[in-house]
Amino acid sequence: MGRHRKPSTGVKVGRTSVLALSGLLPAGVIAVAGASDLDPAMQADIQPSPEEDRDALGARLAAALDETADHAMAQQGFRAPPVVKTVALPDNRARAEMPAGPLGIPGIAVAAYQNAEQVLHTEDPECGMSWSMLAGIGRVESTHAFGGKADADGNPLAPVYGPVLDGSLYGNHVIHDSDDGALDGLSGYDRAIGPMQFLPDTWKRYAADGNNDGVADPQNLFDATLTAGKYLCSGGLDMRDMSQQTRAILRYNNSMAYVANVMAWANSYNNGVAPKPAELPRI
Repeated sequence: MGRHRKPSTGVKVGRTSVLALSGLLPAGVIAVAGASDLDPAMQADIQPSPEEDRDALGARLAAALDETADHAMAQQGFRAPPVVKTVALPDNRARAEMPAGPLGIPGIAVAAYQNAEQVLHTEDPECGMSWSMLAGIGRVESTHAFGGKADADGNPLAPVYGPVLDGSLYGNHVIHDSDDGALDGLSGYDRAIGPMQFLPDTWKRYAADGNNDGVADPQNLFDATLTAGKYLCSGGLDMRDMSQQTRAILRYNNSMAYVANVMAWANSYNNGVAPKPAELPRI
């Protein structure tokens, strides 16, 4: 599979420049410069008292700016980067009970694909990513986590792994270990992981948190699907243009047969008609 990335967007807040100057300018100057970042009520709170020295005023200003910046981050939906790991889960978890989607797609998979579509429409509307395109990838990579064998949180009931990439399987590359077995449970060589089949090194570089739990787990349907979508969209590609859509899918797997399969399933999920055998060349 391919590499995945979505450029991050920074949150601009006033405290950075002000606090960076705190070691260079007197506290009184900082107070004048920094107070413009605060609302009127907070400005009133930081007015110096006659007995207060400049250092104490500067400390009070820094605390006020911290509060302002934290509020700005919350208002703009700022989130810290997710923790990249595979979460250990108990056995005997219940399978998600959700209505199936078009052509029998498991409901939990549909929820993950549609969630990724919604997130990407907000973060990268120029891409025009559709849930059915992601469903096409998921169908080819793991048959939607082996027919929806996942719990209500989108975690497969048993981990999803590809073959060991040690050269023993004809047609597969040899890929040596890149994660010390942390994600794929192997040492020596890598293998693809999760329902969207990421290599460990790729996951570490482009992981996304699709279910807002602070963790980017390649086994989780919501995380894996959003990460796949971000990669397909990267580089300013527009999924509504057939040639750009083809380029994106080739990044995921450099095979025109693979592209044909993904597109055939994506179209079928849109129109409810199963693809014909001729539309599904052997990969």
